[in-house]
Amino acid sequence: MFLFKNKKNKVQTNEYNIDYETLPNHIAIIMDGNGRWAKQRGLPRTAGHRAGVEALRETIKTSSDIGIKILTFYAFSTENWKRPKNEVEALMSLLVEYLYKEIQELNKNNVKINTIGDINALPPKPQKAVLDAIQLTKNNSGLIVNIALNYGGRDELIYAIKNIVNDCQKGILKSQDIDENTIESYLYTSQQADPDLLIRTSGELRLSNFLLWQIAYTEFWFTDILWPDFKKEHLFQAIASYQNRDRRYGGISKK
Repeated sequence: MFLFKNKKNKVQTNEYNIDYETLPNHIAIIMDGNGRWAKQRGLPRTAGHRAGVEALRETIKTSSDIGIKILTFYAFSTENWKRPKNEVEALMSLLVEYLYKEIQELNKNNVKINTIGDINALPPKPQKAVLDAIQLTKNNSGLIVNIALNYGGRDELIYAIKNIVNDCQKGILKSQDIDENTIESYLYTSQQADPDLLIRTSGELRLSNFLLWQIAYTEFWFTDILWPDFKKEHLFQAIASYQNRDRRYGGISKK
């Protein structure tokens, strides 16, 4: 069951000193550590991915409850095709299973599913599951959940540049008019605010080709927690840390 914003739930987060008036609008998450989590327990990597789904579910519920506007999850990168075939197939099957199992509840609670990346390269079943989820929830006005599938930051920039060049050649766009707003409008995340906060689990301190344009001024929060062990209290810790930052955007501190 989804829990929606109420006074009782707000009290539960008081220990983290979260200010509900200055929540990050958009949180991006690199869900890392599923394989290591499984290895520590003598389990196959696929068991780690399945355990990671529970962390995904709790993060979506909690974010919807407290009023986050957008969540973007790095689910499958353009580089992940290099993984063993059985692991890729398991990830795709898990995606299908999750969407068909959860989509009615997500829709009921006004969550909107979106994808970023080239989903045309996905196998037929996961591609259909994704498109069905998008279609069912397209008119919802609550939390937007972006699932990054077959996504790479550099690939996204190439995609945008090619389309800009095509539109210039067609006369739709003039090269002298191209600016930051133009480029942003050709990205997968067009019409969405850039992430305010990026969370990466498992202790790794790199971006792994994720949202390279969009995170120019994003605040980062890294944790050693492996993704399957990521709970709502870790999300609250990340938000509290974000709210204690001084976001200057190249200017001078106002504090």
